[in-house]
Amino acid sequence: MGSHLCDQLIKLGHQVICIDNLLTGSDKNIEGLKNNPDFKFINQDVTEINQDGIKIDQIYHLASPASPNKNNPKSYISFPFETMQVNSIGTWNLCEEALKRGAKFLFASTSEVYGDPLEHPQKETYHGNVSTTGPRSVYDESKRFGETIVSAFVSKSRLDARIVRIFNTYGPRMAQDGRVVIEFVKAALAGKPFPVFGDGKQTRSFCYVSDMVDGIVSAMEKGAKGEIYNLGNPDEFSVLELAEKVKQLTDSTSEVKQAEEIPEDDPKKRCPDIQKAKEVLGWEPKVNLEEGLKKLIEYLKR
Repeated sequence: MGSHLCDQLIKLGHQVICIDNLLTGSDKNIEGLKNNPDFKFINQDVTEINQDGIKIDQIYHLASPASPNKNNPKSYISFPFETMQVNSIGTWNLCEEALKRGAKFLFASTSEVYGDPLEHPQKETYHGNVSTTGPRSVYDESKRFGETIVSAFVSKSRLDARIVRIFNTYGPRMAQDGRVVIEFVKAALAGKPFPVFGDGKQTRSFCYVSDMVDGIVSAMEKGAKGEIYNLGNPDEFSVLELAEKVKQLTDSTSEVKQAEEIPEDDPKKRCPDIQKAKEVLGWEPKVNLEEGLKKLIEYLKR
């Protein structure tokens, strides 16, 4: 997602400094930008950031592992301490950098702050249903604390910051880290069974990456200081419905393999209420699931 955001900001005429320690990312995603005079890449951990002397007008904080798949070496389950640090210490450091430079700040939070929600769809006012000690807590709770840090800087230090809660996003350059969309497409192209947890009736909403980037930029440009915005596609699908769509679009012989138990604290439903983003940011997704999956499938084929 960060590389697509860099692309978009360059297109809009900005000069971009991209900072990433590549813990879970890949510098291959920015190959097309490396020779651009308006782009600079710095391999650095934002928990130890020190970039004095550089004029900065806006800071987008997207740094964090994001995959919950315990079998993947790049998941936040594999990097619990780094995940907690980047969303707490890293967020604190970047808030101070933004305050020092008079820059606008955006914190990329997550729909995971809602946990296994008791409210559906989820509004920004919902406080969530989250375990503080479960296997997903290192991500869920550190993102929640990151929001608290940002809110404190807004109220006590008058930082011009906003928070976006990102719902499931997919598209080209997506890390192959065990998340459901990428795993289903990979399985379909290889003719292997779709790996489904439980009965597959749990629901998700899937937002194509170009729509998400537009929403993030809109939140920075139009979002109000101290406000939170849900960003995601409100079209809701069960995991089984997703598998069927991928199967049809790839003309695959893959079958559903319902052999694995649902992971602990895995949400049964996930769908954003985006009315606030529509009204304030003038934003809503444009790419439907079928169109987005076709683009991802073609990308993975290449």
